[in-house]
Amino acid sequence: MTNPIKTRREGTILEVTLDRPKANAIDLATSRIMGDVFADFRDDPDLRVAIITGAGDKFFCPGWDLKAAADGDAVDDDYGVGGFGGLQELPNLNKPVIAAVNGIACGGGLELALSADIILAADHATFALPEIRSGTVADAASVKLPKRIPYHIAMELLFTGRWFDAEEARGWGIVNHIHPADKLMEEAWDMARLLASGPPLVYAAIKEIVREAEDEKFQDTMDQITGSKFETVKKLYLSEDQLEGAKAFAEKRDPVWKGR
Repeated sequence: MTNPIKTRREGTILEVTLDRPKANAIDLATSRIMGDVFADFRDDPDLRVAIITGAGDKFFCPGWDLKAAADGDAVDDDYGVGGFGGLQELPNLNKPVIAAVNGIACGGGLELALSADIILAADHATFALPEIRSGTVADAASVKLPKRIPYHIAMELLFTGRWFDAEEARGWGIVNHIHPADKLMEEAWDMARLLASGPPLVYAAIKEIVREAEDEKFQDTMDQITGSKFETVKKLYLSEDQLEGAKAFAEKRDPVWKGR
């Protein structure tokens, strides 16, 4: 069987491409592979940024592979270390991930994109959460979307399953930027290189703080930050990079981040 996940590595950047013709749907085996790929990315000290995209120019990902489900894949089976698609439940992923949505992103495919930190979309990309039409629930989207966009809009999208285009997605803040389809990956790599040039320990602290603050009161989170209760914050404050940032500012030069 051909590996449904293709990877490309350039320096500190990893590009992950979902490649399952005809539509890049995800079955259990693919989800497990994706989880292993992103866990390896998380644990590799030489990698700083990942890009997730789909093969071709029509589908990013339509979500769960219904044909595989009909052949015996159970919807409540083991999706792998990162949950469905390898990203949305992967613990301690403290590195930036960019989703480059190159076409249709619906159901679990939209949930996969929502698991990234930054979403870039091709100008022809379309989105939907059509689970309602098949009598099931878009579980991860039901958790995430009302926290990220206006409640009433999120509920409309979840209740109706209607399609919306990249412009509407950007208008609601689901998508960061829209690019011509033939420029999408170039722009994604430019964004990745920009992030890769930044301080990895700060990114890690930002991601842990944001993740932990989601269900906490503001002051409780601030107390944990100032008390160095977060491992990423503690590591940052004791790092060479913390000193390098101050020195570079004082010396009016660009900092050289080592991630330690």
